[in-house]
Amino acid sequence: MPSIVDETVFSEPSGGLFAVVQLCGALIMSGLYWQYAVVEQSVSGGWLLFMIAGTALSGIAESLPKNRRRAAGVLRLAAVLVLTCLLAILFLARELFGM
Repeated sequence: MPSIVDETVFSEPSGGLFAVVQLCGALIMSGLYWQYAVVEQSVSGGWLLFMIAGTALSGIAESLPKNRRRAAGVLRLAAVLVLTCLLAILFLARELFGM
């Protein structure tokens, strides 16, 4: 009997609009990070790197072909891990992000 996690994480990639939205979101956040780092010469946008990585991994997972379920599942798990690490750092070491 398959579990709900197995069905959700290792399901077929949805592709289409969802993947495009996530990849465009990662691109927009990259622009915001560039604004922080280069134009304003500030290091306070470090949290954006985690958001960019998590969103990009999820977008790549959804843009894979339908028969690449395992690869999509691994990329989804990596995205969740990256975003969970961001939350852990925000709660445990706020000073790293200037908060």
